[in-house]
Amino acid sequence: MVALSTNRPVVFHTTKLTKTYQMGKVAVHALQSVDLDLYEGEFVVLLGPSGSGKSTLLNILGGLDIPISGQIFFRNQNLTNASDRELTQFRRQSIGFIFQFYNLIPSLTARENVGLVTEIARRPISPEKALSIVGLSDRLNHFPAQLSGGEQQRVAIARAIAKRPEVLLCDEPTGALDFRTGKLVLQGLEEANQELGTTTVVITNNAGIAAMADRVIHLDSGHISAIESHHHRVRAALLK
Repeated sequence: MVALSTNRPVVFHTTKLTKTYQMGKVAVHALQSVDLDLYEGEFVVLLGPSGSGKSTLLNILGGLDIPISGQIFFRNQNLTNASDRELTQFRRQSIGFIFQFYNLIPSLTARENVGLVTEIARRPISPEKALSIVGLSDRLNHFPAQLSGGEQQRVAIARAIAKRPEVLLCDEPTGALDFRTGKLVLQGLEEANQELGTTTVVITNNAGIAAMADRVIHLDSGHISAIESHHHRVRAALLK
């Protein structure tokens, strides 16, 4: 078992998690017997080359995909054999997703884009509060076309955290941004993690981003090849 010595509650627990895709006559082993614990409130980065299993692992954690064998638990809930309806409820109530592309509605302001999520959440924070956390209090009434790429991504982060998810799953959230703009987006993720205590998992190929994590999990050919643990104070220093 790959684990971190901590008193934090376990949010995700996987045992022998395996996923194989059939590409014609070739079986692609996306994940191979992955054992992993993720903890409440930690900031985790998944690193690895293309095809290493990062996105597959993230999708299974988020209930967007299911393993062919092994088990995955979210707290005390066994997601392994959950129904489509149960997985939909799990995603709606507990998970916030952030992708490389922002998927904002062009005809709605930043406040209105975030507000769409708060209308269906059980215990949301206000759009104004969510946008404040990511440093966009002065952009509430701006439309996406009036915002930079980094600002649009921060609106996407605000939208994801507005429903107060227990887990934030991010697939290359700075992949389409330059370094300076990417740092601003990471500050938004950092603030959400710190202020809301949201367990945050980020896929990236950027080693600079990896240095800000509590843990960096390296994947290679569907296996966890290494785990690095970092001191929490490193993160704040890198974002200055």
